[in-house]
Amino acid sequence: MGAVAVDPGPLTLALAPEQVLDRASLHLANALLGNPESAGGLEILLGGLRLRFVTASALAVTGAEGLVKLNGSELPFNKAVRVSPGAVLEFGPALFGIRYYLAVQGGIDPRSEPLRAGGTLTFGRSHGHNIPVENHAARRAPDPERPVVARVERGPQAHNYDVGTWLRLTSEPWVLSPESDRVGARLVGRPLELAGATEPARTPAPQPQPLLSGSVLLPPSGFPVIALAGHRATSGSPVIAVVRDEDLDLLGQARPGQMVHLLG
Repeated sequence: MGAVAVDPGPLTLALAPEQVLDRASLHLANALLGNPESAGGLEILLGGLRLRFVTASALAVTGAEGLVKLNGSELPFNKAVRVSPGAVLEFGPALFGIRYYLAVQGGIDPRSEPLRAGGTLTFGRSHGHNIPVENHAARRAPDPERPVVARVERGPQAHNYDVGTWLRLTSEPWVLSPESDRVGARLVGRPLELAGATEPARTPAPQPQPLLSGSVLLPPSGFPVIALAGHRATSGSPVIAVVRDEDLDLLGQARPGQMVHLLG
């Protein structure tokens, strides 16, 4: 056993790197500890998590920014810190961004269910007792008062829509809907008119198409949906654009009500 959840907060998940919404932040947390890139970590939505460590280890917190305390003292972000048995780690409300990431030396075993009160976390085997001294560029969580800007390229079905549809998609401001989740970032604003679509776009696909993270779907509502890490394997909606991979992590830290600009 490595740690016990005293309070899991609104939603805390133990995930593999390819499952998290802000991959760069988990990658940084693992790198700070000398963990392999494949090591799992915790994705902590909004804060509220309280953990008690049963065994000594080292940890790093990245991603969202807020007040995080270790035994009542403020914990620095983007830095490896040692913890002793019995230490208590507490995550306050996220003020910038929306998802904290916690890595522990040796990695955290992923699980399919959210962490619950009294639930235990198992750490992988550490590759050494020393914390690496390499310097890593710190990541800053996006300011909720500023728009999140994501660059997009034309998707496989973009040619089925007129220039005006693409122009509106990439020039008009969008707002992240509160209905967004790990499956998709749902954007609201002035819905895209589908009158300019060609006949193939108006005709439903004969069968669902394979779906990749970053795909910008255009459902009949006219409100774009960006597929995130928890997306389904297929979709019947056309993919009009694709978010550049290096910008996708920013959407994982966007807050409901935050402005989103798609630049193409």
